[in-house]
Amino acid sequence: MKKTIYSLLFFFLIGNLNAQQTPADKQSTAISIEGATAHIGNGQVIENSLIIFNDGKITFVGSAMAKIARQGKVMNSKGKHVYPGFIAANASLGLVEIDAVKASADADEIGINNPHIRSLIAYNAESKIVESMRPNGVLMAQITPRGGTISGTSSIVQLDAWNWEDAAIKVDDAIHLEWPSSFASGRWWLGEDPALKPNKNYSKNIGNIKSYFMNAKNYLGSNNTKKHLPYESTKGLFTSSQSLFIHINGQREITDAITLFKELGIAKIVLVHGNEAEDVSDLLVKNNIPVIIDRPHRNPNSEDDAYDYTYTIAKVLTDKGVLVSLGMEGQMERMNTRNLPFYAGTLAAHGLDKEVALKLLTSNTAKILGIDDFVGTLEVGKDATLFISEGDALDMRTNILSDAFIQGRKISLETHQTKLWKRYSKKYKTK
Repeated sequence: MKKTIYSLLFFFLIGNLNAQQTPADKQSTAISIEGATAHIGNGQVIENSLIIFNDGKITFVGSAMAKIARQGKVMNSKGKHVYPGFIAANASLGLVEIDAVKASADADEIGINNPHIRSLIAYNAESKIVESMRPNGVLMAQITPRGGTISGTSSIVQLDAWNWEDAAIKVDDAIHLEWPSSFASGRWWLGEDPALKPNKNYSKNIGNIKSYFMNAKNYLGSNNTKKHLPYESTKGLFTSSQSLFIHINGQREITDAITLFKELGIAKIVLVHGNEAEDVSDLLVKNNIPVIIDRPHRNPNSEDDAYDYTYTIAKVLTDKGVLVSLGMEGQMERMNTRNLPFYAGTLAAHGLDKEVALKLLTSNTAKILGIDDFVGTLEVGKDATLFISEGDALDMRTNILSDAFIQGRKISLETHQTKLWKRYSKKYKTK
């Protein structure tokens, strides 16, 4: 018995150290998914659907009753559900493998203003954490840096690749900025009152941000013989080829940030976190500014908030006309990203229509990230990045994937640990 246990432990250790993901090969034959309930991702649902895709692209979406020839392999999925691949916004997947092992952490850089730091080149496509996203339908993610005032530049990847070059589906999509708070707490370890008080440095901190971006804008508008890489990396913000993701909370802070960056000529703005965004919803709608809210399983940000604030904020903002997505930043964020669909299910359980909740992971997120022309919904011409579930994908009791595809490639839904367990369970089941 001891020998068996030691063998299992040794094999799991070696497997975890040396096992490598094997990304799927390019789609070689057409696939027709017939009979499933199709959740298009834009609020539309098609019962008894037919979805056909070839060469990585969707070629037909409609009723299975349509008089159209099935192509290639026909998958009878009656009683199942098909969804577009879920997209994790504002995630740090692949940048940290084990929090307690410093050598595996590459989520932030030294310095305060690092717009030129690219998270993509630090992305570990072989991450075991990344691999664990796929069995829940999370097939794409915005890989986002952390730390400092200007954290760096994010990129968007698909989660079945040999390396970061193969994974990338949109490179350097946004620059991320941490906006200061108008309140600050005392440093209790120095004997200061830990209660929140007005931040005396708030105006100064905003002034520093304004000065940095003004200097960058002036640099870009002049003929400089000496290169300034950080300033050069902000060019996309002023040409609207990139978005500025402002990590921010508070009504005053949101108003100040929007006012400043509109003044600077930065048009594409996205709010991340956005507590109290509902109080300035008219300003957000007027300026076409979306919000990536935090996951709901957390305490309200303020003692004045309703007890269910974090569960209902998605519906409140949606009802006010704000484009909303669901982000993952927070405690144990990389591990918790696999639960993205179940967080959306929580929002649905607190008043948000289920198909609208689904949009927070699909079409809404794709629009916010600027990738809605090729992913986010099940529509003709878009990437065949989708999955088939035995039941409701927003319910952890029924979201059991039978098949998943990224750009038409049939990907594995087993982690290395699952494979090892199956192999050794079979080997030792009679001993």
